Amino acid sequence: MSFASIDRKWQARWEALGAYEVSEDSSKPKYYVLDMFPYPSGAGLHVGHPLGYIATDIVARYKRHQGFAVLHPMGFDSFGLPAEQYALRTGIHPAITTEKNIQRYTEQLKRIGLGYPWSRAVRTSDPQYYKWTQWIFLQLFSHWYDKKAQRARPIPELIAIFEREGNLTIEAATDYEGRFTAEEWLRLSEPEKQKILMHYRLAYTQEAMVNWCPALGTVLANEEVKDGLSERGGHPVYRISLRQWFLRITAYADRLLEHLEELDWSPAIKEQQRHWIGRSEGAYIDFIAETAGGEKIPVRVFSTRPDTLWGVTFLVLAPEHPLIEKLTHPDFQQEVEKYCTWAKNRLERDRLVGGATPTGAFLGTYAIHPYSGEKIPIYTSDYVLMGYGTGAIMGVPAHDSRDWAFAKYFGLPIRSIIEGVDVEKGAYEAKEGRLIDSGFLTGLSVEEAIQVIRQRLAEDGKGAPAVQYRLRDAVFSRQRYWGEPFPIVWREGIPYPVETLPVELPPVEKYEPTGEARSPLARVKEWVHSPEGERETDTMPGWAGSSWYFLRYCDPHNSEKLADPERLRYWMPVDLYVGGAEHAVGHLLYARFWTHFLHDIGISPVKEPFKKLVNQGMILGRSIVIYRRKDAPVFTSADLIQDKSAYIPVRVELSLTDDTRVDVEGFKRWMPEYKDDVFELNAAGEFHGEPLVEKMSKSFHNVITPDELCEKYGADAFRLYEMFLGPLTQTKPWDPRGIQGTYQFLRRLWRFLTGDDAVEGTSITLTEEQPTKEELRILHLTIKRVTEDIERLSLNTCVSHFMIFLNEMQRLNCRKRSIWLPALVLMEPFAPHVTHELWERAGETTPLWEAPWPTWNEEYLAQEAIEYPVTVNGKLRFHLQVPVDWTVQEIEARVRGDERLSRYTDGKEVRKVIIVPGKIINVVVS
Repeated sequence: MSFASIDRKWQARWEALGAYEVSEDSSKPKYYVLDMFPYPSGAGLHVGHPLGYIATDIVARYKRHQGFAVLHPMGFDSFGLPAEQYALRTGIHPAITTEKNIQRYTEQLKRIGLGYPWSRAVRTSDPQYYKWTQWIFLQLFSHWYDKKAQRARPIPELIAIFEREGNLTIEAATDYEGRFTAEEWLRLSEPEKQKILMHYRLAYTQEAMVNWCPALGTVLANEEVKDGLSERGGHPVYRISLRQWFLRITAYADRLLEHLEELDWSPAIKEQQRHWIGRSEGAYIDFIAETAGGEKIPVRVFSTRPDTLWGVTFLVLAPEHPLIEKLTHPDFQQEVEKYCTWAKNRLERDRLVGGATPTGAFLGTYAIHPYSGEKIPIYTSDYVLMGYGTGAIMGVPAHDSRDWAFAKYFGLPIRSIIEGVDVEKGAYEAKEGRLIDSGFLTGLSVEEAIQVIRQRLAEDGKGAPAVQYRLRDAVFSRQRYWGEPFPIVWREGIPYPVETLPVELPPVEKYEPTGEARSPLARVKEWVHSPEGERETDTMPGWAGSSWYFLRYCDPHNSEKLADPERLRYWMPVDLYVGGAEHAVGHLLYARFWTHFLHDIGISPVKEPFKKLVNQGMILGRSIVIYRRKDAPVFTSADLIQDKSAYIPVRVELSLTDDTRVDVEGFKRWMPEYKDDVFELNAAGEFHGEPLVEKMSKSFHNVITPDELCEKYGADAFRLYEMFLGPLTQTKPWDPRGIQGTYQFLRRLWRFLTGDDAVEGTSITLTEEQPTKEELRILHLTIKRVTEDIERLSLNTCVSHFMIFLNEMQRLNCRKRSIWLPALVLMEPFAPHVTHELWERAGETTPLWEAPWPTWNEEYLAQEAIEYPVTVNGKLRFHLQVPVDWTVQEIEARVRGDERLSRYTDGKEVRKVIIVPGKIINVVVS
């Protein structure tokens, strides 16, 4: 029997009829279920990729049966570095390879039977899509954030405020520290005004220290760098100063934290977002430093523990701090400059982690404690970052572990200000105890002292209460070709928006990095020199298009607007979003930020885009490794090896293996460099490798594609097996033999209802007999279990329910229409091809995808009998229903006499039947 022919028949029919296309319908409730759309790589899909896609397809089909208008779209995140790297190697334009890869992905997704409305597909590299990405950027560029109103407002409104009252009373998200009156504003030149406005815009440009990867020719975000190397390619990354575009995500930090509480996301993902945002309440404290020439300069620090002010024994400035040059004594200048040059080139991640030995340099100058008047030495060290707080900290070694290590190394005093605390062996960081030797804070508890000092600093003009965030403004520039061009032109050093969108990528002949930290677009002189000005040659990062694609799905072909407001109101928010946990911070945080902003300016009807989020687990591959001696060209069968340290592991293409046996001649043909090596066989004349369970990867030669499995077993067997592997959110290994189980289940289903193994020319006969009470009970129990388990995304157990249902119907020899039609509806989301075929052969004229979801009747579930799960040696095999008043002896006799038990004993002796009354039966087989 070939299920593949049934697959092709129904996939063609669904496409021809537009079975899964959808439009807004006010008479129906809506359900928006979304997959994190993929990057279309040249490798195509392997069996690990569709796990989440199949799960969302099941939910989408289930909701359609329930009468919902369901939006379940698919698209492609098609801009990005991989396509450009491929173009560098091959000379093939990224647009060509991307289109080819999208076609491949689309074919594979259709082959699995995923019911996407393909007319709504989007791709981020389509100019008609990125026109609106550019439009959103221009809205960010032309808005500022009003902290009083807690929303974004247009820049012209900010200019009007400046013209009336300057910036003396305004509360904005800005890094501008100057103060000016309306009269002073009006006297400024246009370039001067634009430079000030840049400090208020939500999309702005400035010089900054960034992670520069020469090999990739682009700036990388912090999350794209691991241990000083690029996450993609493993190339060295350095810190350089470069003009960059930024998005002022920090303006939304409090909102992004606050709204987490209303989301149905896992606690772990929420906590990662909270940590990344890193809100800290504390205070600014002003110390007065004195230069070598006697000039008094205020140094503002930020501290989350202002109560420890009397424990300060040194100050530390970040190596990038602008005051270092002024505050460094001439006698210490050479040492400080050398240190700062070294420290600035270290990656932020490495600086945060720190090393075994603290590093730093004394500036040779001192600052005055704001209350005690004590002289405090000033240092610079790389453990202080310019982007957090003010770039300066007060060193309190008794109550901060990094300060303690620094003080110990540099021989600085360690002074405890908490009663009864010994800090000789380490810092005491708990916010507990009473203060000593702390001026007017002495005798207060830590919590009391924090509140008193924050207020007192403001009253005395020596600081102010403050809130800081670990979150940084997002670097939005990339020095690459394959990305969205910025809709910006430069005139006299000032950026201006381009009015006509999209600004399309021009064709280029060279994709190589320029070597000057500039995009390859800089070479296209006729494009750069536009009538409006010099075009921006950086492109947007890969996450630009993915930060709003869920909105475009609502109205993907609108050429006049990002999306029609009515359609957005109908579909948003996304009810269920499924994707990998690797996007817990970056993508999800940026998407939330953009949606909040678009809500502020009246585009998005919701602030939060994703109501419920589920991270699917990873499917691990099974690799085979063989071992080659380090000292000789000899491979040894794995079962003969005692000490693996003398060998080098080599992975083998899975098609060359049978379980752990390796086809040696096939391996030599596949890897010709080993064709003359010796292969030591075992006593049976076989050569074995060792199995490993690890991530599926082309480099590990353990990739299995869904195409071959769908062709061999049918798409439904593949879908069922992916779900049957285990809970959706867990990581689980792929066993290539396991799909046989779901394949055999479908064959049994087919044979039972058709009486034949053949596909062609077979009909099914469902009887019109009235069902028995037992048959109704089994059906309605299955309806209840499957419905409840889909609702909680326990999809693996649903497959078990289907298997048990078939077993029970076979036991009862039940082929009644009133039982089987509802059962086919239950199975349709999981196995749509086979169930559609059986539905049609049963003579049903209404399409199965339009059939209503069955509901259970509690009357049929009344406890006249108890259903026991029956396990054999601990594995669930079937369920057994017995009258509620049966004794343990009667139940055991019924179990031993059940013909289904023989399938799982293989003729072995049943040693014991353990019955837990009302709960479970376990059969122990020798």
